[in-house]
Amino acid sequence: MNSAAAQCLNSRFWRDNALPFIEIRTVSDGRQVSHAKHTHDTFSIGAITAGHSNYLNARSQTQISQGSVVVVNPETVHACNPIKGEHWAYQMFYVDTAWLGRLQQESGYSTQGSFMAFDVIHTRDPAIHSGLVRLHAILTSPCSDALYKHDATIDFFIRLQQAYSARLAVSTAVPHAQLKRAAEFIHEHCAEPLTLDDISAAAELSASYLIRAFKDHYGLTPHAYLINRRIQLSRQWLRQGYSLADVAVAAGFADQAHFHRTFKRHLSATPGHYRG
Repeated sequence: MNSAAAQCLNSRFWRDNALPFIEIRTVSDGRQVSHAKHTHDTFSIGAITAGHSNYLNARSQTQISQGSVVVVNPETVHACNPIKGEHWAYQMFYVDTAWLGRLQQESGYSTQGSFMAFDVIHTRDPAIHSGLVRLHAILTSPCSDALYKHDATIDFFIRLQQAYSARLAVSTAVPHAQLKRAAEFIHEHCAEPLTLDDISAAAELSASYLIRAFKDHYGLTPHAYLINRRIQLSRQWLRQGYSLADVAVAAGFADQAHFHRTFKRHLSATPGHYRG
């Protein structure tokens, strides 16, 4: 196998038209991927998932290893390259700076709406590393719908801000009436393939405000609230004797297998066992 073919096998790019502000590169064997010093016009953050390598960020150079997270601000000269002959792997996220700047402002970490650079260039915070790996799994899974992906992306980057940025003394209070409007919209349309933009528009709130305030108020993200509502409806219809296939479709699940997995995760019982 030639080196170009080997590199393609070891490297994958992920994109989703529903989330045009984020892209992922997954490298399973970094020995096949070598970088010259370069920059990106995006914000970049990556989880090292195996081995260790050399990491250059501006004038700082260090070795990173499994459990490390690298943070690269836009237009910063950087490179991550293998240590000769040693295996390493990583998941790298490239995030549109305009999108992230708006999120920073709406979450109370900026007053300007433009991207504010992070001071940290790498960390071994296990919560950040595991959160990034989990986000990778959600975004790249064919079982994740657009709302779940969008929900999880905003949630992670708000938590990243909480970990490494000082919150500003700005009011971000959201009237309960708008949150109630979002919850009612989910109730009424729970069997439909809702997006975060749909719910945000109904509540007249930005997506980042909605994610944070909804979770604070209801204890669930909008996606989790939607799934919970679908399970409630499913239980009602199963008690009435409807078939598993009919309930799966009527409740808005992608297919019967997805319905089965989700129902069991929520109730620790299969739909068939629950129906009796």
